[in-house]
Formats: sequence, C-alpha cells, structure tokens
Amino acid sequence: MLAAAYGQSTQAPASDPTNAGKAVFSRANCVGCHKWHGNGGGGYGGDALSLRKTELTRDQIIETVGCGRPGTGMPFFMRGAYDEVKCHGMNRQEAGAQMPPEGGVFLRPKDIEAVADYVIAHIKGAGEPTYAECVAFFSNTSRVCDVYKTQAQKSDDATASTGKDQ
Repeated sequence: MLAAAYGQSTQAPASDPTNAGKAVFSRANCVGCHKWHGNGGGGYGGDALSLRKTELTRDQIIETVGCGRPGTGMPFFMRGAYDEVKCHGMNRQEAGAQMPPEGGVFLRPKDIEAVADYVIAHIKGAGEPTYAECVAFFSNTSRVCDVYKTQAQKSDDATASTGKDQ
C-alpha cells in the first residue's frame, strides 16, 4: 500500500498523520546517524542501527528515542531522562558509565510518539531504500535521490529486457 502511495505522489499527502513525525525525524537530527532512509550507518554517535531492520515495537521505539540506548551513541531526547524519569529501569547513578549522551534538543512526549509512528509507517520493514521514498522524503528537487533514480532505471531496464526475451 505504501509503495502505491509513493508512486502516485512526489510528497506525502498533507493529511498523512505521520508528517509531524517526519518533521521531528529531521529536526532532532535522527538523519545524522540513521540517515534519511533509516538504514543507519556511520554518524555522529557511531554506527547507527538500521530502523528498516529493527524488530522494536512502537513502545520500545518510544523508550529508545526518549531514553537513548545505554552504552551506545544513541542519545536521549526526553527532558528529565534518568533524573526525574527512570529509563530502562535505571536512574543516572545506576546508568553510570553507560549513560547515553543528551540529544541536541529535547522532544515533547507527543513528538517522540510521532517519530515512532513515522518510523513504523515509513521505515520499519521497508527493505532497501528506493527512488520513490527518497523523493517523498526530500522532494523531487534533491540531487541526493539521483543515485536511487539510476538504480530504479536499471531495474526497469532489466525488467523490460527480461519481458522481451520471453
């Protein structure tokens, strides 16, 4: 269903309830480590895990965004994490040297939920990034998507030549 929606529009519809999460994903700099496509890779905090391959539930994603990941570069984005609110069952003293870094911005609970909803709707389980997804994220004016456009054309050419050979 998502693939069909991407093919019909260069941008997510204004009524898409996950647009707020996409905005927070950019504003909170999730793209710095997880990249626009969520596939992860090298970033400020090290090698970020692929959100496309994650098996985390919505509640686990919310906790991870709010509390970060102890012992990793994944920062926490919830004001009061480990101080006013226990995270992963720990306070700051119990986390000790495993304390995750503080994110560049604090997010409200509804923003953290919006990011989780965006990840679940558009990234988790999506397979390899495509040109249509890139255009939906950046708009069709971004040169970032050119590499995916070339891959899409090669795939279309291979499909067309396979069809002709039969």
